Amino acid sequence: MDVGEGTGITVRRALELPGLRAGLPEVVTGADRLDRTVRWAHAGEVPNIASLLKGGELLLTTGFGFGVRSADQRAFVRTLAERGIAALVVELGPRLTRLPAAVVDTARAAGLPLVQLHREVPFVAVTEEIHTEIVNGHYALLQRADEVHRRCTGALLGGGGVPQVLEVLAGFADNPVFLETAGGRLLYAAGAGPEGTEPLQVWEGLRGTREEVPPPAGSVLVDVPGGGPGTGAVRARLVLLPVRSPLAPVHRMAAERAAGLLALVLMQARQEEELAARGRGDFLTDLAEGRIAARDAPAQARVLGFRPGAGLLLPVVMRLGDALTPADGGWAVLARAVAEELAAVGVPVLLGVRPVEGRVPLLLGLRAEAERAVVADRVAAALRAGAERAAPHRPGTAAPVVVVGAPGHWTAVPAALRHTAETAAVAQGLPDRPWYDARRLDTELLLWRLRDHPDLAAFVDRAIGPLLDHDDRARPPLLPTLEAYLTHAGRKAETARELHLNRQTLYNRLARIEELLGTALDDPQTVLTLSLALRARRHTPRSPRTP
Repeated sequence: MDVGEGTGITVRRALELPGLRAGLPEVVTGADRLDRTVRWAHAGEVPNIASLLKGGELLLTTGFGFGVRSADQRAFVRTLAERGIAALVVELGPRLTRLPAAVVDTARAAGLPLVQLHREVPFVAVTEEIHTEIVNGHYALLQRADEVHRRCTGALLGGGGVPQVLEVLAGFADNPVFLETAGGRLLYAAGAGPEGTEPLQVWEGLRGTREEVPPPAGSVLVDVPGGGPGTGAVRARLVLLPVRSPLAPVHRMAAERAAGLLALVLMQARQEEELAARGRGDFLTDLAEGRIAARDAPAQARVLGFRPGAGLLLPVVMRLGDALTPADGGWAVLARAVAEELAAVGVPVLLGVRPVEGRVPLLLGLRAEAERAVVADRVAAALRAGAERAAPHRPGTAAPVVVVGAPGHWTAVPAALRHTAETAAVAQGLPDRPWYDARRLDTELLLWRLRDHPDLAAFVDRAIGPLLDHDDRARPPLLPTLEAYLTHAGRKAETARELHLNRQTLYNRLARIEELLGTALDDPQTVLTLSLALRARRHTPRSPRTP
């Protein structure tokens, strides 16, 4: 169905309907403007008919209202054009065998589509047919908008949130969709721009970093209400930008329905902080995974409020254990608590959350690499304090892990962010520390990447399998003794103090380990093998050994 830009049909479609087609219509002027929207159809013969119209009508007439003087005819057509009617359709017949030149010339000058009918048609039937088509078209729009509403509702019922609703709307509009605060600050972006560009890049290019810059013509802006019914308060705003294809009335209808759902979600969960943090988390993840070019990253980071200056950038990732991962709505509390703690650190910070992976990625601004350790101490303490405020750490559960990556400029950030995020997953199995240096965990990361390879499990079994078998069926266990011995680089006194053993007991246990493994613990190659095997054991499930 050819539905125009308003709620109606085009002049072209109206002329194709059986009622007008039976009158053998001929377009006299305005053939290039037949895509105008017909909002309604009206028939009239009085000279002042324009005063009864609102604009967008297809006017049917036999010409009685034209008058006989050229001046009256020109005034008649001119007032209709000024009123904004879609088209003037004149039925030729006994009253008017041909269109007056003044009518034709004025219509042509005004750019008004003028159509003459060479056969008589019942105007009542024509208007009825056009109105039915308009109503059917409006109903079709409502059906499409309602389908989007159902999909958005389904996304929420399926456990999704505001990001999933925005993704549905962006897919339907085939254009990027943005949720901003009432003041114009970006909360979340979804969809893609031209040729698959990131939505943040579109926002930066079309709206800039100034909130007062209006969106381009043809955009759809819909307020998300807040503060209760009848208050008129605006909590947020949906913005659809027509950068891939034009936006039609159905997209506004769909956005209005989505805005109602967003209002309920935001009101219930107060998700503005979480949405903004998720948007920053998506940006940092896309940057790490190469979906954002390093040359485009600074501008997109500015859109998100991150202006680190000309110094270095430091990636940091906090990963939460499963027991600490917030439930619905908890990410907003976590993001707010961590942001408040970081406010006292005194360096530029871009903080995001990634609920799917249970992690909090950050990018910090450093003046020089020499301050990395000091800033890392302060940031790690702030991150852990914020996590503790949001979800107090329970005894017996893994504490949050903070990993600090290598500093560098924008070109080095993607690889450093990716490395830091991967290392954060590895560090969850290590002894608790305030923070880990990602550059010192490369061996752990390599073993973690090989965790599903059967050769790694076989290596662990060959190296320390007999010791594991012993600990499964005998006491005291010997594995902690070996781990402490290797941690202290073979220094027996320090090992004994850590294990609270006298020296003779330690010597007996070390001798038993050598006997079980069939090797000497003072051999450098053996020490390397055992150290790797103990590290790899954390990442590999152990199968029963063959007797």
